[in-house]
Amino acid sequence: MLCLLDSTVLIDFLRGRPAVRRVQLLRASGDVPGTTAINVEEIVRGLRGGEHDAARRLFDGMVIASISEVDGWQAGRWRREAAGRGVTLWQADCLIAAAAVRLHAVLATGNPKDFPVSGVAVEHWPVGE
Repeated sequence: MLCLLDSTVLIDFLRGRPAVRRVQLLRASGDVPGTTAINVEEIVRGLRGGEHDAARRLFDGMVIASISEVDGWQAGRWRREAAGRGVTLWQADCLIAAAAVRLHAVLATGNPKDFPVSGVAVEHWPVGE
């Protein structure tokens, strides 16, 4: 099974926190860690000094999912429906969630409330603990 790691989990991993062990267990169980191109951008934008090489190694060992037209349509539908209820959803989060749905992947995140859309298998990985 593919498990897409959200930025909160990737940051936790880079900082040597609990996500390291969770990713090891994921791999040991035969599951595949991945992320999206959006998450790569978010991580690169926020890299601290000395984290560049670690981030490169992290991403080199993962499936990096692209964002497709299908994902754009799904994300747009979710955002439009939420806006009709007076709720604002973030574009990036909706695109990430749409990729997870398309790929039949679990989405691991430290912020499950960021993904209040139907059809997404969200797994809460508390971070910083």
